[in-house]
Amino acid sequence: MWIFLNDRFVKREDALISVFDHGFLYGDGVYETIRSYGDRLYMEQEHILRLFRSAESIGLSIPIPPERWPELLHEAMIRNDVGHARQDAYLRITVTRGAGDIGLDPALCPSPTVVIMAKPLLPPNESLYTTGVELIVASTRRNLPGALSPQIKAISFLNNILAKREAIAAGAFDGILLNWEHHLTECTTSNLFFVTDGRLHTPALECGLLEGITRTAVLHLANARRLPIEEGRFTPAHLYHADECFLTNTTMEIMPVAVVDRRQIGDGKPGPITRVLRKLFRASRGGFQNTTEP
Repeated sequence: MWIFLNDRFVKREDALISVFDHGFLYGDGVYETIRSYGDRLYMEQEHILRLFRSAESIGLSIPIPPERWPELLHEAMIRNDVGHARQDAYLRITVTRGAGDIGLDPALCPSPTVVIMAKPLLPPNESLYTTGVELIVASTRRNLPGALSPQIKAISFLNNILAKREAIAAGAFDGILLNWEHHLTECTTSNLFFVTDGRLHTPALECGLLEGITRTAVLHLANARRLPIEEGRFTPAHLYHADECFLTNTTMEIMPVAVVDRRQIGDGKPGPITRVLRKLFRASRGGFQNTTEP
């Protein structure tokens, strides 16, 4: 496996960072995950722009300019024999504050650490798209937006990990995090949608959730289909009484949900709107490439 580290590609065994790296010491850094369809990276420019927005939000200067990233990402795929007709790619970009003396002052770190990893994409089992998955509402609450903006894709992921541990303990696919007002936000790595009486609902960004790139794509598709949409403040009770529910993220696209907190959603199968949106997404996902429309 070849990994890009700071300014060159190195073999996995040589991809080493200092124990004084502030990403390791303090979770001080940002990241993005990107997938490919063949050799085409899904929403490449949107992911790169969000990486830079996240870095800017924490005062972190990425030493590689935006225009160089497509070349590096594609080289990472080529070196690792992924991102082609035989194997889609999964890429992870991590940028930390870098190595420096112990202490919270960012000025202790003279240069950031930049890592790109590319490996085969392992999507969820196809049977899950037929049966739907099970979720729980986690007792772990989403971080307050005033404490840590959800629009920053930070590598400090402990909040999400605690919710994921709850889901694993319950035998569920994932956990839904509520905010400080007990409103729905998102799952640990995905955005949440549900359908009631033919209307598509998703938690509003002000509830404290990441503006997912696939979330935005699905909203575009729903608008084009003239589906009524409501972005608002919802409680678990709204979800329990929904007709359909699904999750979205870059790697799993649109994942149907059959059960939440042991309660069956609708008839317990992927609903018609979920199926239509998934079909539209899979047919048009290439058309979402390199667009910066909101």
